[in-house]
Amino acid sequence: MEFAFTQEQEMIRDTAAAFLKDASTSAAIRAAMESDLGYSPELWQRICAEMYWQALHIPEEYGGMGLGYVELVAVLEQMGRYLLCSPYLATVGMATNALLIAASDSQKAAILPQLIEGKTATVAFNGGRSVWDASAVTATYRRESNEFTLNGDYRYVLDGHSADYLILAAREEGSRGDEGLSLFVCAGDSAGIQRSRLATMDQSRRQATIQLKDLRLPESSVMGELGTGAKPLAKILDLATIALAAEQAGGMQQILDITVDYTKSRSQFGRTIAGFQAIKHKAADMMLRNEVARSAVYYAACVADDALCAGPLASELAEAASIAKSYCSEGYFKNTGEALQMHGGVGFTWEYDVHLYFKRAKASEHFLGSSSYHRERVAVMLLDTAC
Repeated sequence: MEFAFTQEQEMIRDTAAAFLKDASTSAAIRAAMESDLGYSPELWQRICAEMYWQALHIPEEYGGMGLGYVELVAVLEQMGRYLLCSPYLATVGMATNALLIAASDSQKAAILPQLIEGKTATVAFNGGRSVWDASAVTATYRRESNEFTLNGDYRYVLDGHSADYLILAAREEGSRGDEGLSLFVCAGDSAGIQRSRLATMDQSRRQATIQLKDLRLPESSVMGELGTGAKPLAKILDLATIALAAEQAGGMQQILDITVDYTKSRSQFGRTIAGFQAIKHKAADMMLRNEVARSAVYYAACVADDALCAGPLASELAEAASIAKSYCSEGYFKNTGEALQMHGGVGFTWEYDVHLYFKRAKASEHFLGSSSYHRERVAVMLLDTAC
């Protein structure tokens, strides 16, 4: 596959970079980290009203721009580069995809325009397990006439403490694996939902725990056909994985730029350390990892575009997502570790931003599956294909 940006895609990427360079500064990131929400509501409204990024790949019939996943990934890469604190990944990279894939026409018409206007949403599915597929769902539901009663716990829910809408994965009582899994959509403040913020290493991105205690939902809250949610959930998570990998690729680029600039300004033995051979080798290795990561991400974005349209590459979505995430997770953490070493002692101090990227790299490495998890997933897929 030969990939190159169109002029429109270049404009979207460059506009995102210019906006975020001014809006997501070191001071803005640190202020958001100290807030209850974990992001600035004013900046979020600017993103929604001025930039319209939350509408990028929403179809025009619902008020969106009708663009593709490549454009979305181009924006997410810049968000990762400037460490934007926002509910964008949860709302667009997860919940919007869930609505596009699994929701009914009436659900899309009701909720997607609200997300375009600035409402937030997220997906909750993992009950606290170390896997990132349907088997992680532990919350249960039972049907009572025309209503459903849901009970159970969720962990690692991005922006779950503040999202206006929740998309919940739950299984029929007594079911296992892919069987009996359904998706429900509801307001985040519905009676029967208790939400609390998790204390996390990466303070620039909020996670939450959600407890369902006899949450009663109408039949209209079911997304798709009851009991068939495993396949849509897998696709939703693959698309979210690609979105997260795009952020990681952007962070890899920025930590390289920050580190190279620092080595050009720090002097030892009468010369800048950027001239030392060992430093050059480390920087070259960082650049190589970044270039490979970007290639994996944009190939996965092309496959995601095809998957959303049920094209011929749709069957490659899971493999492309895992390849991108496994490489980006490992490369991002490796690059931030090298950046700490190249900064010397000051790299560990609060005043420098290196530690912010280091923490984001480690947190995003494990969210939606670590590099080892995804390599094993690819190995299983290849084995199944061979057999």
